[in-house]
Amino acid sequence: MASAKPLDTMDFEQLPLVADLPVPEQQPAPLPIVTLGARAGSAPAAAAAAASAPKAKISLPAPPEGAPAYWAEACRQLVRRDRVMKRLIPRFAHLALQPGGDAFATLARSIVGQQISMKAAQTLWNKFARLPARMAPDLVLKLKVDDMRAVGLSARKVDYLVDLAMHFTEHRLHQDDWQGMSDEAIVAELMSIRGVGRWTAEMFLIFYLQRPNVLPLDDAGLISGISQNYFSGDPVSRSEAREVAEAWKPWCTVATWYIWRSLEPQPAA
Repeated sequence: MASAKPLDTMDFEQLPLVADLPVPEQQPAPLPIVTLGARAGSAPAAAAAAASAPKAKISLPAPPEGAPAYWAEACRQLVRRDRVMKRLIPRFAHLALQPGGDAFATLARSIVGQQISMKAAQTLWNKFARLPARMAPDLVLKLKVDDMRAVGLSARKVDYLVDLAMHFTEHRLHQDDWQGMSDEAIVAELMSIRGVGRWTAEMFLIFYLQRPNVLPLDDAGLISGISQNYFSGDPVSRSEAREVAEAWKPWCTVATWYIWRSLEPQPAA
């Protein structure tokens, strides 16, 4: 857009004096009104045209097979609302949340992985998963404590896994009702299991039930990702993270998932 020439730099000495102008016998026709900074005859002005121009739409590929039914719509809305999602989602558009295992295995894996690195958690889970013929609550209850300890499980985690298995075999959980229950109701029920805290319950909502609007503020990866993507690496409080996530609703699960992806090492180009 052409910029208007500042009034204090106009060549006033080149303008004719009023006394030198001939006096018209009749009122002259009004001069055309030109927007400051626009050329005569240009309508509308460049600034107005830029303001009214439609925003370029980002074309996203279809989510991969197995993604939740809401994933595509969530991605479309997030890239329109949030500058970071506008960058991250096209970058990882070929990836999406995938269905997990069964309910018991999902919770058992969360317990095994508590308070250790992701790499250590994977190694420990692989060792534990080889003990029963299959990962089922009744078979876990038949395992010997010494065998569970031998693969690297702490006494506390063995205790937690036994309590988890008993909740399933004794039907203390309302599995058939989960689809109709609210997120908070499911979190409360799962937290009745020893060793299952809010973070574990929220991971269950995301990876097993695939609820669309879960914001796990106790997750260190989410907080780190918000810090790096929104605050240039500065420390972030829970309240600041919650404020950022206001723009994500009702798709906090999807945004959280892409924040996690942003933390993963990327292959060199």
